[in-house]
Amino acid sequence: MGLDDKAEGKGDELKGKAKEAVGGATDNEQLEAEGKGDQVKGNVEQAAEKVKDAFKS
Repeated sequence: MGLDDKAEGKGDELKGKAKEAVGGATDNEQLEAEGKGDQVKGNVEQAAEKVKDAFKS
């Protein structure tokens, strides 16, 4: 798993959590939804990297 790929996935996840929190606090449903989407994207990227690592071992 490349460090850049790991960092990108985790970054998307953290960015999503922040967006979701801000969206929830400001009653901005669109921002909250974008945050949830970013979190899913980050989780998928991280899972893909784990699968790649499993096949490299």
